[in-house]
Amino acid sequence: MSTLTLEVPELSDAERSEVIRMIAAKLYERGTLSLGQAAKMAGMKKWDFARILGDFDVNYFSITPDELVREVRNG
Repeated sequence: MSTLTLEVPELSDAERSEVIRMIAAKLYERGTLSLGQAAKMAGMKKWDFARILGDFDVNYFSITPDELVREVRNG
């Protein structure tokens, strides 16, 4: 992974962690990071990170409902 430096107003440790989790979740949503990579970025275990995705309106599954129906039908 590479390092990114951002200049932001003073943040508490909790706020800083929340921002990092949000960025990791959105990068996972875009497909830029795998679940494991995003979890590592957030400093969390993979399945703990998966549980917080909904906090950022990110779905664990990237498949749309229509795609899921097609997959089920094609068996």
